[in-house]
Amino acid sequence: MASVISNLSSVSLPSQLSNSRRCFFKPCARPRLFNKRIFAVKVRASSTAFIDSKPPTEPIVVENEVSSSKSILACPICFKSLSLIGNHVLSVESAVGSTLPCNTCKKSFFGNQTHYDMTVASGTKDYGVQMPISTEFFRFPLISFLYERGWRQSFSIWGGFPGPEKEFELMRDFLKPALDGNIVDASCGSGLFSRLFAQSGLFSLVIALDYSENMLQQCYEFIKQEETFPKENLILVRADISRLPFVSSSVDAVHAGAALPCWPSPSTAVAEISRVLRPGGVFVATTVIFDGPFAFIPFLSRQRQIIEAMSGSHFFLSERELQDLCTACGLVGFTSIRNGLFVMISASKPI
Repeated sequence: MASVISNLSSVSLPSQLSNSRRCFFKPCARPRLFNKRIFAVKVRASSTAFIDSKPPTEPIVVENEVSSSKSILACPICFKSLSLIGNHVLSVESAVGSTLPCNTCKKSFFGNQTHYDMTVASGTKDYGVQMPISTEFFRFPLISFLYERGWRQSFSIWGGFPGPEKEFELMRDFLKPALDGNIVDASCGSGLFSRLFAQSGLFSLVIALDYSENMLQQCYEFIKQEETFPKENLILVRADISRLPFVSSSVDAVHAGAALPCWPSPSTAVAEISRVLRPGGVFVATTVIFDGPFAFIPFLSRQRQIIEAMSGSHFFLSERELQDLCTACGLVGFTSIRNGLFVMISASKPI
């Protein structure tokens, strides 16, 4: 289907990220058109545009010198909203010492030095969860350390990924309905895009979410290295992509960069994303598609089944698969952009 992808305005991004290479993109569908909002823009000395916004939290209730407020964070067991005790706002620095009790399940979740642990098994002493290889692999400290020190950069060589700056630029058009709202960076790794989202000033709250404690630790270390980093609008959350700790219909946008192949069950994950998105909320993801010449490999579909069974990872053979996945999980308006194996997709929750 012929279509035109609108030009995207440039955005000031962190200088420490390497420049992305130029490449040409083939638009596969026209992005959905949304009503434009009017924003009051305040330019700081760094020349980065920041949006004036109000945090999506309810009024703070103070009782006996203890602050407690509702948030979009929810119990991963019953999905009921949690109270935030210890700090009255969500931020990188508010995690340590914070307690989030669930009044329904009577279980509490806690924050540590780097993140909030919102997994179902958090706090257990004897019980442990063994995840598939594709998930456990990224929990190794060495893999977490290497992710932004050559690993992610290699995606441009073999997969056609345009690089963080260009990818951020491309997805901005898809994310227009979520501007000034909150965004979840699902399977964020070491927080490459989480930090970009926070520093852009385009979102009131950014949630960097990953199952790997070491990836979140790396994200925290990168944040500490930047003295002017806006810590007040970013939180780090450890959670399972199949049990997202958010209230239903409370999230404005979800981004998943190069994460779909690592999810043991993409359909379960995308269904969870659909649950937490508000009506009109947007899901944007990047991955690779092994089509074209790969279609001539004998028994490729059968080989994929074997790989999935052994590793818990998943790879896609066509854009139709991704569209079917989104449709099956209740998302509409599927759109994609291709560059070689690389694909960026977008879909939204019906209004």
